[in-house]
Order: sequence, then structure tokens, then C-alpha cells
Amino acid sequence: MTNIEKYKKCFIKVFELSDEEGIEALEFQSIQMWDSVGHVRLITLLEENFDIMIDTYDIIDFSSYAKGMEILKKYDVEM
Repeated sequence: MTNIEKYKKCFIKVFELSDEEGIEALEFQSIQMWDSVGHVRLITLLEENFDIMIDTYDIIDFSSYAKGMEILKKYDVEM
């Protein structure tokens, strides 16, 4: 499985999405499940799946699907 597939699966699992349609357009609070609790669940799952520790500034800055990809690149996760 590629890193992009792992990344998408994290969003699908945490936000209980039925498929990948529109996933690239997701932004914080754009869906009911992406609230503060969902945000913490997403960050935790990403850290587990990619074996990284995301710092507080990046957790706060993680505001969309696209921004998350940029942030993971800082942790040497190739997308």
C-alpha cells in the first residue's frame, strides 16, 4: 500500500466515509465528524500509521486534506 493510500484510509476510517469521493476537498469542520475530537483521532491514527510524532504547531496547522499532505512531507513521509 502506498503512503497516499494509507493517508486516505486514515480519513475514511476516522470520519466514517463510505468512499474516497470528495476526500481531497475536506477541510477542518467541513463535515460533522471533523470536529476537535475527530481532529485528535485523525492525528493519532496518522502518527501510528506513519510512525511519526507530529508537533503541536503542525497539529494546529493541519486544517485540510491538502495541508495534511504538506505537513507529513516535513516528517519525511513521501506522498
